[in-house]
Amino acid sequence: MTYEAPWWLPGGNLQTIWAALQAERYVGNAPAFRRERWVTPDHDFVDVDFLVDAQQPFFNPPPLEKLAPSEGSALHDVKSGAAKPLLVVFHGLEGSSGSHYAQALADAARARGWACAVPHFRGCSGELNQAPRAYHSGDFQEIDWILRRLHSGHAGPLVAVGISLGGNALMRWAGELGASAAQYVRALASVCSPLDLAASGWAIGRGFNRLVYTRMFLSSMVPKALQKLDQHPGLFSRSDLLAARDLYAFDNIVTAPLHGFKDTDDYWKRASAKPHMGRIVVPALALNAINDPFIPAWSLPQPADVGDSVTLWQPAQGGHAGFPSGRFPANVRVMPEAVTAFLDTHL
Repeated sequence: MTYEAPWWLPGGNLQTIWAALQAERYVGNAPAFRRERWVTPDHDFVDVDFLVDAQQPFFNPPPLEKLAPSEGSALHDVKSGAAKPLLVVFHGLEGSSGSHYAQALADAARARGWACAVPHFRGCSGELNQAPRAYHSGDFQEIDWILRRLHSGHAGPLVAVGISLGGNALMRWAGELGASAAQYVRALASVCSPLDLAASGWAIGRGFNRLVYTRMFLSSMVPKALQKLDQHPGLFSRSDLLAARDLYAFDNIVTAPLHGFKDTDDYWKRASAKPHMGRIVVPALALNAINDPFIPAWSLPQPADVGDSVTLWQPAQGGHAGFPSGRFPANVRVMPEAVTAFLDTHL
């Protein structure tokens, strides 16, 4: 697999920003979604958007009590029959089904005749979730619950892709489950994922990244955290939150303590997927551009870090979840087509 960026988009920042703001995301009509709200085992909710213009079979979720994660959870056999594959897309930090990469992947699934689902991490669907917790980069338990429920309700095979944060959580899940992951998905992929969270946290907190990307993320994360504090008074310090100027501080005040971590360093260490990728058995693709502004090239996994079933694709260009291609105004078809082609070989 090869990739070459348009000559007029040099560098990782332009390839990232143009893809997110200006590049064409789909061919023809925009993907349309039908939303389902699922009650979680801890009595919160997540919203899942299903592609409706692919004419996929009706999703029929089984009872919740059969799906709550536990040591003794029953494993469900992959359904037989001619039902179409289901592509599950896990979005990145503060993403949604409206993100450019989610729409492009849904369009690629539609072109292949697949069904597509975009689960929203808690608080990312446009409505604040109810529990004190939100979501985090290593939330493999949430990934597990979602994939089990989708697998139980869909007659065809599942494949999954995670973008950025969602990809780290997905790879973390695959490493945690090992051989058992194949009972839920045929193959998976991570795209531009911070598989070493400490390295990526360091990179995004410096220079241009701090001025542009950190501010962008905090502009939505801080207001949502303030709403969460109104929901649950005393959850964390309002003054400390308002003083946070980078993701390290935000994670230290909000993300880490709300999700059972001691502090940011403990969170980034324990949530990173890279140390667990040697245990991945299901076919997996890890796609990372060398010039990704968020992810230092020196932190990317090497063949010795991963299992035999993991394919590493590390092109020199692409930016973060970008990979724009084509004539002006460019499009973002390269990544979705490459990823779905990889997944298709394992169906």
